[in-house]
This record gives sequence, C-alpha cells and structure tokens, in this order.
Amino acid sequence: MYPRIVIDKKKLFENAQRIFNMAKPYGIGVFVVTKVHSADVELAKISLEAGAAGLADSRIQNLEKLKDLPGDKILLRLPMHSEVDQVVALADISFNSELSTIALLDEAAKKKGKKHRILIMFDLGDLREGFLPEDVDQVIPEILKFENILIEGIGVNLTCYGGVIPTTENLGELARLADHIEKTYDLKLNLVSGGNSSSLYLLENGEMPSKINNLRVGEGVVLGREAAYGEHIPGMHDDAFVLEAQLIEYKTKNSVPKGLIGMDAFGGKPVFEDRGMMKRGIVAIGRQDVDHTVLYPVDSRIEIIGASSDHMILDFTKAEGDYQVGDVIQFKMDYGAMLKLFTSEYVSRVYLD
Repeated sequence: MYPRIVIDKKKLFENAQRIFNMAKPYGIGVFVVTKVHSADVELAKISLEAGAAGLADSRIQNLEKLKDLPGDKILLRLPMHSEVDQVVALADISFNSELSTIALLDEAAKKKGKKHRILIMFDLGDLREGFLPEDVDQVIPEILKFENILIEGIGVNLTCYGGVIPTTENLGELARLADHIEKTYDLKLNLVSGGNSSSLYLLENGEMPSKINNLRVGEGVVLGREAAYGEHIPGMHDDAFVLEAQLIEYKTKNSVPKGLIGMDAFGGKPVFEDRGMMKRGIVAIGRQDVDHTVLYPVDSRIEIIGASSDHMILDFTKAEGDYQVGDVIQFKMDYGAMLKLFTSEYVSRVYLD
C-alpha cells in the first residue's frame, strides 16, 4: 500500500557503523535515538548490531516497544511525575533536571527494590532543559541524599530549541563541570554526554573535548549528516529512507485559484504566484502524515507546490509527458518529515535487505 517508506537496511547499518567508527577513537560511545522512527524494533536491532552503546527515546511508550532488546534503554525527555513508576520499570537511565522528579523516582525505585540511574542535565545556553551550572553545588548534594538514585553522569542538550551550536567552549564547560563534580564529591561519572547529531562536526574536525565520552545520535544515523550545519558526512547515505506516494490526479490547470481567497484548511491565507498554465499532479499523502516543506522529490524536475491534510500538489511542468496517474513518486526527506511519517498510522513500511 501507498504511501510507504522504503527502508534500505544495509544503508542504515553502514550509516550507524560509520558514526560509531568516527566516535570510537575518541573513546565516545553512542546512544542511538529511536524516536525518529517511532522505535521501530527492526531498525533498533540494526543499530545494536552495528555497535550502539544503548537505545534512547523521548517517549516511555517507545521504550516499552524496545524492552526485550539487549542493552541500556535511556529516557531522553525529562520524566513526568505521572510516569515515574513506568520510568523506573522501563528505563535503565533517565535524564533529569528537577529535584522533585528525582525524589519521586527515588520512591518508585525503592518500591521496586532497585536502583535507578540518572543523567543530570545542565543548560549551557540553549534554554531547554537543565540545571544552571552555577547551581551545581546546591544540586549535587541534594541528589546524593537519595538512596535509590545513582548518578550515572551529566549531559547537555544543544541546537534542538535555541539553535545553539556545540563548540569547544560550551562542551568544554560541560567537561569542567564533570571534573568539578568528580573531585568535589568523590564521584566517578560514567557518562559525560555532549549532545546530539549537531556535535558530530566536532568529531569530524577532531575538536571534541576529551572528557566527553557519549553522544545521542538520531539524525546522523538515519540521514547521514550532522545537524549543526546540515552538512552531509562523507561516506554516508542520505537515501536509506525514501518516501513513495502514488499519483492520483494529473492535469493541466491554472497556477492561480479562481475566486475569492479566504483561509485554507489550516487557518492560513494562501498566496499564489502566477505561472500561467502548468501540469499539476496530486499524490495521496498530506499534512496529516508529513511536513511537505522538508520533502524533496528524487526527480529534481518535480516541485512541491503545497498540501492540504490528505493531498500533496506537485508541479510536473518540467517533466510533462513522463508521468501518468498510478505512477509512484519518490521523495527524500529531512528529519522533521521522517518524524511525522513514522508517527502516521496511514504510512506503511517496506524493508529492503
């Protein structure tokens, strides 16, 4: 059935292995982030076979899918108070930045008769989650009081919200925090986690601070690129995942609607460029399934004009005569498109060995 994502498992394995081989000489282990493909178990297995240090996800429901796979499972999003019992049951490590939540995790772990490992997040400028660095000596003593909590390490998130790029300066600050915690509190931090795929360019340039020993990588594995500047990583595949959608209408029509223009189905008022008559096609996928603004037709002669909830409209003028109704159109994608495609129950998956 269409639409569908065609997944080349060999290319995905090679991408993952290339990332791990980049990190290994620097003593860096990689948690593969599975949220972009909704914790598809078959794809998670590929990452483990390639050498992932663990599997990380933002949703507890996804960790439930992964629970029978080997290795550490990591909850990336800060736990909600309402889910602490599930976090302790399903996550070997969770990321945290609130003492009240850590206290509840401690209680949940005590009830289960186990220790729960946490990675303490610090905000180094991106303004998403994390304790402030200046609060380190108020925070660590409080966490050490919890009997069923083990401090696995510290980490930072960059780029995802504020767009702040990882540098030797801000990751150097994380490294200094790690040194301070270890010396002041006689602790061994197993993980000093220096961010996500946006940190890969530092690996490529040999500029990663030596204290950093962990990264969480999703985009780099699935799309073969670093996420700070969006640059392709040499030797990696950008087409391990390809969207296929079927053409359901193919007609010559005007480029500008006729009539009084009001709001579209999503509350915006569309603006149209007058290009005269054009060969227009519709494929059976829409904004309910994908962010069409970050899809790219494999045939570069085709242009995406726009989309409603269930239809995506394409300009075939430069490829007129080469397509007909029933043909399958292929697209490469960015991270945001893939995230929605895998979340949609209306998009099927095909695996190529």
